[in-house]
Amino acid sequence: MRKLSLVALFLAISTSSFAAGTSGDDGRLFYNLGQILAQQLGIFELSQRELELVKLGLTDGISGINTRDDLEAASRSIQAMAIKRRDAQGARLAAKAREFADAAASEKGSVKTASGAVYTSLKEGSGAAPAPSDTVKVNYSGTLIDGKEFDSSYKRGIPAEFRLDKVIKCWTEGVRMMKAGGKARLVCPPETAYGAEAAGIIPPNSTLVFNVELLEVKN
Repeated sequence: MRKLSLVALFLAISTSSFAAGTSGDDGRLFYNLGQILAQQLGIFELSQRELELVKLGLTDGISGINTRDDLEAASRSIQAMAIKRRDAQGARLAAKAREFADAAASEKGSVKTASGAVYTSLKEGSGAAPAPSDTVKVNYSGTLIDGKEFDSSYKRGIPAEFRLDKVIKCWTEGVRMMKAGGKARLVCPPETAYGAEAAGIIPPNSTLVFNVELLEVKN
């Protein structure tokens, strides 16, 4: 885990809304930078008391108040705390992942793959079905089981293209069950997605839910 600078922490834990003083292109970029950094610090799951203490430390640090604390030693302790909290969060998410995937698999029309992913057809396609070595063109959105969206080609306005055997197992298996023109929901337990590792804003041991539209299969 990389060390966290005071400036990064300051931006990350900002609780103010995008309001007066943040207008204009630069203002929005700095605000968005704070939002991105806050997502990266989600692993700490700060309580209100912890947040207030972090804000106090940031205010003193930026103001040049030196408490003579050994910040190198503190940095090591912070990293150890981050690992501990990450592991605890991962254990909770793993339990929720199993429950969510089991519930999805019990839904009418759902199919559980060999790896444990759950495929549900939303619209049957009529075109070609892809092979693992094919490149596919898709539109998709991805959420955590709480509904929080972490990625969307729809919002970017550009479909994604990738070779099917170069993505997470859930996608390799699930999209192979589709035909061009079809739409499906994929429920991806951790072992078919990113496992115990965090991936950007995706916490470790997360079950992911994708709505996928297969636009084209390219050989």
